[in-house]
Amino acid sequence: MDKLNNIQVFCRIVELGTFAAVAREMNLSAMMISKYMAQLEESLGVALLNRTTRQISLTEAGEVYFYRSKQLMEDFSELDEYTSQLGKYVKGTLKISAPIDFGGLYMVSAIEAYQRKYPDVKVLMTLHNNRVDLSKGSFDLSMLVTVSLDLGVVARKLAETRLCTYASPEYLEKMGKPEHIDQLSAHRCLLYIDTPHHDYWLFKESEQEIKFKPNWYFCSNNGRTLCQAAALGMGITQVPEISAVNYVEQGKLIEILQDFRIPPLTIYATYLQRRFLPAKLTTFVDFMVEYFKELSPAGKFE
Repeated sequence: MDKLNNIQVFCRIVELGTFAAVAREMNLSAMMISKYMAQLEESLGVALLNRTTRQISLTEAGEVYFYRSKQLMEDFSELDEYTSQLGKYVKGTLKISAPIDFGGLYMVSAIEAYQRKYPDVKVLMTLHNNRVDLSKGSFDLSMLVTVSLDLGVVARKLAETRLCTYASPEYLEKMGKPEHIDQLSAHRCLLYIDTPHHDYWLFKESEQEIKFKPNWYFCSNNGRTLCQAAALGMGITQVPEISAVNYVEQGKLIEILQDFRIPPLTIYATYLQRRFLPAKLTTFVDFMVEYFKELSPAGKFE
């Protein structure tokens, strides 16, 4: 067990960057952390860290050892959690990353329903539109609305949504309704930033994908904000249908350029393949699949 403790100390030194930070985290003295590190290097007969007065860096051997040690510690943690949950309550903290609109509109009610069934699972959800690297360990699960996936992840399909172009009736009456992509250049555009397609709007014509770079007058990383701006007559926007559905139902927004829509975007729950998947993760993903299956017939999704 001493060896495992020393390996854990080593991993945290690399991750936190200083002996003092690890000492504070573990409520130990910096001298004790240094002792654990010295014991590990002595047992291996090789230096793992380069130490200077300003910084700590990994030796070549240290880089190899850290990579494998990190995997080992994660396997132990997952094995402990997996075993402790056999025949017992599902529990733990589940860390989720989700797009701002999808997370805000649909995930809270889904999480509430899940926690009624599994009350001992805490959920920490972070909303942003950036793609996360699950291998860094900051999140257990990443919700994606996308047309493509990263390699090395398990992806469970939850639903589909269309990427549509909208404007208010008042704006179209005043500025005219564009009937073709080329006519968008004469219009005020409201741009959705921090998306996988960056500064472009996506369309399809004659089986070819068309990228249109709008001349934007207002931009945001929040689809509901853009829908509100479009509903106020500020211009035309392109957002996933899930962001605009309430505005469309209320008659505040009208879809335009329907003939040029790209194929639907898929909503996925993604996670890393592991030897031992914790019950909090498997139960949540299974629950989400069934939850969104029930929403689809209600017209919320494709």
